Amino acid sequence: MTSALSLLAALAAATPAAEAPATQGVTTYPPAFFATSGASTALDMVTRLPGFSIDSGDSVRGFEGAAGNVLIDGARPVSKTDDIEEILKRIPVAQVERIEVIRGGAPGIDMQGKAVLANVVRSKTAGRNMVFALADQAVLDDGRHRKGVRFELTDHIGPGAFEGSLRYGEGLDDGAGFGPHLRIAPSGAVLEKSQVDSHGEGHMWVATGAYELPALGGKLRVNGRIYEDYYRFNELNWFTVPKVLLESNNDTQDDRQTELGARWTRPLGERTTLELIGLRQTHDINYKSDFRSPPDVSYFGLEKLIEERIGRVVLKHRVNDRLSFEAGAENALNTLDSRTVLTVNGKGQNLPAANVHVEENRSEAFAKSVWRPVDSLTLEAGLRYETSDVTSSGDVTLEKSLHFLKPRLFASWTPWEGGQVRARYERTVSQLDFDDFVATSSLNTGVLTSGNPDLDPEQAWVSEIALEQRFWKNGSAAVTLRHSDLSDAIDRAPVFAKSGTYDAPANIGDGTKDEVGLNLTVPTEPLGLKGGQFRGEITWVKSEVTDPTTRQTREMSNQKPVIWEAHYVQDLPQWRSTVGTDIYGGWRKSYYRFDQVYTDKLKTYVVLFGEYKPRPDFTVRVELHNILERGFRHIQEKSVGVRGATPLAYVDDRDIQFGRSLYVRLRKTF
Repeated sequence: MTSALSLLAALAAATPAAEAPATQGVTTYPPAFFATSGASTALDMVTRLPGFSIDSGDSVRGFEGAAGNVLIDGARPVSKTDDIEEILKRIPVAQVERIEVIRGGAPGIDMQGKAVLANVVRSKTAGRNMVFALADQAVLDDGRHRKGVRFELTDHIGPGAFEGSLRYGEGLDDGAGFGPHLRIAPSGAVLEKSQVDSHGEGHMWVATGAYELPALGGKLRVNGRIYEDYYRFNELNWFTVPKVLLESNNDTQDDRQTELGARWTRPLGERTTLELIGLRQTHDINYKSDFRSPPDVSYFGLEKLIEERIGRVVLKHRVNDRLSFEAGAENALNTLDSRTVLTVNGKGQNLPAANVHVEENRSEAFAKSVWRPVDSLTLEAGLRYETSDVTSSGDVTLEKSLHFLKPRLFASWTPWEGGQVRARYERTVSQLDFDDFVATSSLNTGVLTSGNPDLDPEQAWVSEIALEQRFWKNGSAAVTLRHSDLSDAIDRAPVFAKSGTYDAPANIGDGTKDEVGLNLTVPTEPLGLKGGQFRGEITWVKSEVTDPTTRQTREMSNQKPVIWEAHYVQDLPQWRSTVGTDIYGGWRKSYYRFDQVYTDKLKTYVVLFGEYKPRPDFTVRVELHNILERGFRHIQEKSVGVRGATPLAYVDDRDIQFGRSLYVRLRKTF
């Protein structure tokens, strides 16, 4: 903590902050701030904001807890399936009046539980805008090509404004590729040796539309989205040890999503606003997997249909420029229908919780208040009460009711110009993952997981403090410390059944998680290089839970101890160009099962890019992906029986490489 404070103090002393004008925690960035960046969309602008990183929100049921940290015209998009980055891509620069960054909260602004928000304010006078884009991605080592096309239209039609887009794209799975596979005994003897040749490809199309118009003394916005994705994966595994053999694995997954949402807002006097939201979405998944290891043939099939319907009402009242209140409630009805099939050599296998129907009736009431007693201090208090009635039928019959009270306290203090201290204390409650109710399988690694509907949500008391210092006009450094005390932590535990032993999701007791995050934005002009910007962020995570199999302390499954990325962009306005690099740091995460531990490692991924604007309405972008030809490594440590009670049987190691690829995009605005 001392070193972090020293760093921030040094940066504050280096050059007095000369940021864009700020009022009560709101910093405004007009289009002129981005004039030399060559930005084409609101996304290009948001990614240049000092000290800001896009958070797309959480994939949870309901609307209140799924918020990201970007607002459009002061409100969240009424969508849970349309990624915020895609929404920002559809807003051209010409339609952006300004972007506001709210640090630490302000009266009348719902921070969505975030410490920092960006609000993209669109021009009310913008006219028709059409965009047409073509893209091609080529894998350089094998010559495969994948193409994409995008069409967008925004216009004033009748009494309101219309937004629409059509997009088709083909993609490559960079987790598949070529590489060696070894299985080693504890003695060091080679049990298996093979060469893996795998490919993963998909294609999708998506259509979105939105219409906003005056209605019943307020404003109504209706939006919809249709999405389909078809993914195919095939793998050939050529064995030379212990004998010459060819294994094959073929997976397919078809996803279909629909979404329809609406928001109606109406002022009730000068300081009070009523907001009504309705949303319905469906998600249909069909997954099939064939695995052949002569003479054995295995098949796994999973069909799921998920549906959610949400109704929400919010009343907002702003007493004055220093005090505001908000209260509301929402209800979400969720259903899951799932069927699972596993056969080995044509004979059906029994899986616990293979076929289930789950219904959840989730309600939440909430109240929030933001108070700024003095200019340098903002206080926010919130209270949410959540109830959830869950029923399961099919292979497992279960009924349970859950009730949780979730208080939140947040404070931000600006002790000096450009500096801010933010503190948070909150109780968080996770949601039961419907995927945990259903049996799953990974046939080529031999991992079977049964479902378990009888879970309690994971809860945590979270304490957080963050220190941010803005410097050099457009620079920012922030350090965040976060501690979570966990209860009813969810991981995997063994299930002993007549048909065998399986893994299943389970509550494994209490635990802790500690995080340290650093976010840095450095403009290079004070260093003598005009038009450059460096952005980087890194988070260190340490968690502790008790392993339900060995009863020893370990980290949580699916936990990345270090997450980092770095970006550099250099504007060259004299050449109407921008060049730069994006670096996504390598990571490691492990999964703990009753008889094995398997670890995934992804190496550092580097992208070089350049963008050229021969005309203001025409852009050419070129990206060279995976410069280091990084790969994906999968390590499986398998025990003879129950892990910790039986000796290690083998270590299985796959090191899959994916080559470089070249991406080219042409974008024309009309």
